[in-house]
Amino acid sequence: MEVRERRLVLEQLASSEARLLELVRGLTDEQWSFRETPERWSIAENIEHLIVFEGFIRSAIAKTLEGPAEPEKKADVGAKEPLVLGVAAGRSNKLIAREVVRPTGRWPDRSELVLELHKTRAVTVAFAAGTKADLRDHFFPHIAFGDLDCYQWLEVLGQHSARHALQIEEIKADAGFPVT
Repeated sequence: MEVRERRLVLEQLASSEARLLELVRGLTDEQWSFRETPERWSIAENIEHLIVFEGFIRSAIAKTLEGPAEPEKKADVGAKEPLVLGVAAGRSNKLIAREVVRPTGRWPDRSELVLELHKTRAVTVAFAAGTKADLRDHFFPHIAFGDLDCYQWLEVLGQHSARHALQIEEIKADAGFPVT
């Protein structure tokens, strides 16, 4: 990973975590569990999903890095950089989460949930800051974009968190959102 790439990923991870923490600070139990509609996730469910998704992707990166490099795929995934960096650009294009990363109430306590988000992000940051692996030569598929390299997957984590920050903003802006 180049210095500028590492810096970009670390900035995305830090800024998206800071934004999420800002958005959830001081919420009541009722606000945490509020849903705009029965099909939509609450703020707590969004945070849980982010934690589980991030752990899932980190595990996938680690497993992928154990396999052989596939530098012949570089040309195909390089053109996907704008897609990856645009994940958080808007919410008009809805994505359906895989079953394995959907919220199930793993952390019912608000403070535990926030602490778990922080711990999960700290592990990701430590990996991104310290890895010497050639992330650009190892690939695994995204549900919508197809193959991405492991560096792009680190970008996805920051973008994904920023996208869910937008979703939390939508929840808080809903006319039915409980007032403190």
